[in-house]
Amino acid sequence: MSVEDLAEVSRSPGGAGDGRAVTGVRILVATASRHGSTAEIGVEIGKALRVGVPGAAVDVLPVERVSSLEEYDAVVLGSGVHLGRWLEAARRLAGSHADGLRARPVWLFSSGAVHPVGPGAGPTPTDEPADAVELAAAVGAREHVVFAGRPDRELVTLHERLAVGLVHATDGDGRDWPAVRAWAGRVAADLRLATHVP
Repeated sequence: MSVEDLAEVSRSPGGAGDGRAVTGVRILVATASRHGSTAEIGVEIGKALRVGVPGAAVDVLPVERVSSLEEYDAVVLGSGVHLGRWLEAARRLAGSHADGLRARPVWLFSSGAVHPVGPGAGPTPTDEPADAVELAAAVGAREHVVFAGRPDRELVTLHERLAVGLVHATDGDGRDWPAVRAWAGRVAADLRLATHVP
């Protein structure tokens, strides 16, 4: 399934569907993803927000398809990390919409390669990207988190493969879905407080 397909199945028309009052809150989850891993994290965050914010309308879109933030009350912006930096499309969106992002609640997440931390230990996300820290400050983000990604040497270019090898990143899916859902739950709780939803 392509990133575009993920976006199409992740658009929410709004409405809780279980009898709870519609809040009217519109949330955007926008992701920049080279090979689909970060986009899949965005889809999972979108699902958790639909459950956690009753009646919210949640759109999960690639950053390239975001032209305006006007219709949204809150934004979650995520990017894959390449060579220690956010992808250009995500940086461009954050820069061009910095004023709009500062005017509403915003959260950032990064998804990067993973490296082992010791014998028998599970994979750990790479260090926080420096540009994400700067962007978080520039857009007034409430929080920035780093999730492990899904490096797959079969999908990347030779240049990317060498870079992943230099940081001793592991192959395979290192994404921690319970951690992703737990973080999205905290974002949802913040939004419920901000919008007075019980």
